[in-house]
Amino acid sequence: MLFAALAVFGPDRNEGTVTFLVALALFQVIEPKLNLTSLKGVLISFAAKLSLCCLLIGWTDGIASSYYWVLFLPVISAATALPMIGTMITAVIACGAYLSFWLRIGPDQFIPPDQVSELVLRVIIICLSAFLAHQLASAVLIESRKHQAAARRLAEANQQLLAAEEAARRADRLAALGQLSAGLAHELRNPLGTIKASAEMLSKNIAPENEVAREMASFISTEVDRTNSLVTRFLDFARPLAVRLENTDITQVIDRAVAQAEQHQPPLPVSIYKNYSPDVEPFFLDGELMERVIYNLVVNAAQASPPKSSVTVKTRRIDGMVEIAVIDRGSGIEPKHKENIFNPFFTTKSSGVGLGLAIVSKIVDEHGGSISVDSEPGSGSVFRVYLPMRTSAA
Repeated sequence: MLFAALAVFGPDRNEGTVTFLVALALFQVIEPKLNLTSLKGVLISFAAKLSLCCLLIGWTDGIASSYYWVLFLPVISAATALPMIGTMITAVIACGAYLSFWLRIGPDQFIPPDQVSELVLRVIIICLSAFLAHQLASAVLIESRKHQAAARRLAEANQQLLAAEEAARRADRLAALGQLSAGLAHELRNPLGTIKASAEMLSKNIAPENEVAREMASFISTEVDRTNSLVTRFLDFARPLAVRLENTDITQVIDRAVAQAEQHQPPLPVSIYKNYSPDVEPFFLDGELMERVIYNLVVNAAQASPPKSSVTVKTRRIDGMVEIAVIDRGSGIEPKHKENIFNPFFTTKSSGVGLGLAIVSKIVDEHGGSISVDSEPGSGSVFRVYLPMRTSAA
């Protein structure tokens, strides 16, 4: 609309002037679509606009043209995208291009002395406009970065709030299920003890030739032991943890956990590799409980991995925390299961109980840390345990 008004109401409305105004208008419209945002692109845009402006000024009386102010267009455009030094260089180039028309005046033409100050004023205004445009663009950029930083902080705070809400919901579920487990475990242990004692007495009183009855009594005793082991795990999950913080070398804890995993029955069909960061120094934690965490994660990773693959345990120090990562190359975790894997009694194994990762999460929480998992189906999983690097047991 601006260039159309210039074409209609401008001081010189001949065909050539209109052509140059249309060319400037078209370039200004299509410039955003050309994506000239890089330094090279900005310089190309500046050169193209300056060329069209000089052609328009040259067509309309040169140094005396009433269209000298179109030079503001390339100068201000460059000032919004270039640093201060680049802004002033482009402004000087534009002024030089304008003053070059002074050298092209004919021998019968001259500029009156009282008009020289007008030319100087035009040059000063062009440079001043470039400076002010750059200052304004810089202020807008600073404010934009502040708003972007605030938006990032808000997004991070929102993520932390969602994580805290999820942790609170999980804690409520754990508390309720823990109370239920404790009650059931205590109620089950008495009848289990009676069944076990009865099976043992029955086994002693069975005639030697009655092999079937003896085998049935053995089955009863074995199943009672298995059930009692399950009840013990329920109690381990339900009872409050007594965390004893001691200055401990986490590498020794991992070594013990890996050695225990390598003695697992049946044997784990994978190789276990350790990658320790030298930045991780001894810090305060409960080595016995953390050994259970690493053991459970390593065994789960090994059981999820194909035969003859590998599981890696890595440590590193990050933002005042120690990260312990257990990496497998297994089948991964379905996205729909990722939110539930730390819930008690949730398992995808045919013979699993679903308490292993719940106990792991509870131990990590009691240490003031956190646990997360990154997994893609078919690409394996990475369980990350973050522990605060305490320098005292306080």
